[in-house]
Amino acid sequence: MTIKNSWFFYALVTTIFWGVWGAIIEIPEKNGFPATMGYIAWAITMIPCAFVALRLIRWKLDTSLSAIALGSIVGLAGAGGQLLLFQALREGPAYIIFPIVSLYPVLTIVLSMAILKENATTKQYIGIVTALIAIFLLSYSDGETTSMVGYAWLLLSTCVFVLWGLQAFVMKFSNERMKAESIFFYMMTAAVALSPVAFAMTDPATAINYGFSGGGMALLIHFLNSIGALTLVYALRYGKAIIVVPMTGLSPVITIILSLLIYAVWPQTTLLVGIAFAVVAIYLISE
Repeated sequence: MTIKNSWFFYALVTTIFWGVWGAIIEIPEKNGFPATMGYIAWAITMIPCAFVALRLIRWKLDTSLSAIALGSIVGLAGAGGQLLLFQALREGPAYIIFPIVSLYPVLTIVLSMAILKENATTKQYIGIVTALIAIFLLSYSDGETTSMVGYAWLLLSTCVFVLWGLQAFVMKFSNERMKAESIFFYMMTAAVALSPVAFAMTDPATAINYGFSGGGMALLIHFLNSIGALTLVYALRYGKAIIVVPMTGLSPVITIILSLLIYAVWPQTTLLVGIAFAVVAIYLISE
């Protein structure tokens, strides 16, 4: 595989792994291991992935102040956004929150085109637009009116949108100034550093299943997410952010297909249309 095309391989791995992760992540939660504790499990799985990455570069970690700052921004934006999403989902409707958050690639694209001067072919631009439509449709679901306290959830959702869009942009920006493996190491460090916050967000009255069916399974499942995060860093090393990020945002396609097979739940019309848009988008983007 040539370096020119390696971005597609890494982006495809991320899309598949995140899609599979999304389809089975509810298993430990249903078995009594809350999502906030799942965050801690995810942070733990980042550690071996980070050390494998460092081993590949013979432990030559970038330690300049700029490298530490950029890597930390990437890590804090991603992990911090995840924690804010937990809180947003406690206060507001998921069927509105997820479509807002899922469109973070729009911010990444705008920043990458304006600052990094990235561009694409006509087909790829059409693919990018198609991917954004698909991401919205794949994240949208009909919901019932729920009781909400104020609009804090809307502010939190917007913050997640900004943080994740900024994270992907800074990840690409950093890849031109430091090793991808170093970026991931600082991502891991930030994720672990915020673990106490996730623990504090966990309802103390909740009985937590630390056994294999709960915590153990969460560790295994979150390895998929961590590996996908590592391959995303590599995808952005070789590929353009305006193409890579919308493509990896199509991971819900895998989630929906697997959910159909595992849980025998037929997706609603908007999801089916989203899948169709996603297939077209991947074809156009890969041209």
